[in-house]
Amino acid sequence: MDPISIPASGQVPIDLILDKKHRVSPFDYGFISFVYDTQKLKNPPRNLEDLLDPEYKRKIVIENPKTSSPGLSMLHWTIAVFGEDGYLDYWKKLRKNLLSVTDGWSAAYGMFTKGEAPIVLSYVTSPAFHLEYEKTERYQAACLQKGHYRQIEFAGIIKGTKQVKRAQEFIDFMLSAKFQNAIPLTNWMYPVIQYQPLPDSFRIAREPKAVPELNSSLVYKQNTKWLKAWSRAMSE
Repeated sequence: MDPISIPASGQVPIDLILDKKHRVSPFDYGFISFVYDTQKLKNPPRNLEDLLDPEYKRKIVIENPKTSSPGLSMLHWTIAVFGEDGYLDYWKKLRKNLLSVTDGWSAAYGMFTKGEAPIVLSYVTSPAFHLEYEKTERYQAACLQKGHYRQIEFAGIIKGTKQVKRAQEFIDFMLSAKFQNAIPLTNWMYPVIQYQPLPDSFRIAREPKAVPELNSSLVYKQNTKWLKAWSRAMSE
């Protein structure tokens, strides 16, 4: 990646700028959670360990960490919480409570909204969509006492491109008020620069406490190893 200029870097929270060399710029972020149907699930989880309870047997839908960003974030979440020595034991115990591991978020959330499962791996902000467009608070995000894993989305310029100027202009646009203000009701994430108050529907999606995140250098070095270990654990 080529270094880029982050024109609004003074307004972007420093904890969202993970690359100090400015090769990528954050443009939105969100928090992973388990969204549940209040009409079908009366006891939502309060921590990751609760999901191991037999009452959740074959009720949970998640996404594959090899093919899905929320799925990968959950894998990293379990490593952050249970450590490299404990995360696989957690997944082996969780496996019996999983109804499905889908390739992507759309398939998983589709199963959830069709009533095939009462709880799904998604985002803290997902219920805001239902409140905004369906005028219902039926779907809620579980609030986990130990916090939620944060997912940050970035944009950058591929090294060697012949369109550096245009690419930089697009990144400038992504950090503009017009783009950032559109994020909540289009991408259902939090903007990195809050030029205006969040939509009223986001009252159901208050920004939660974040769990400690994995070091990005560690993720770069170990991610392939973690994914292979996860695949083995889930197929045993």
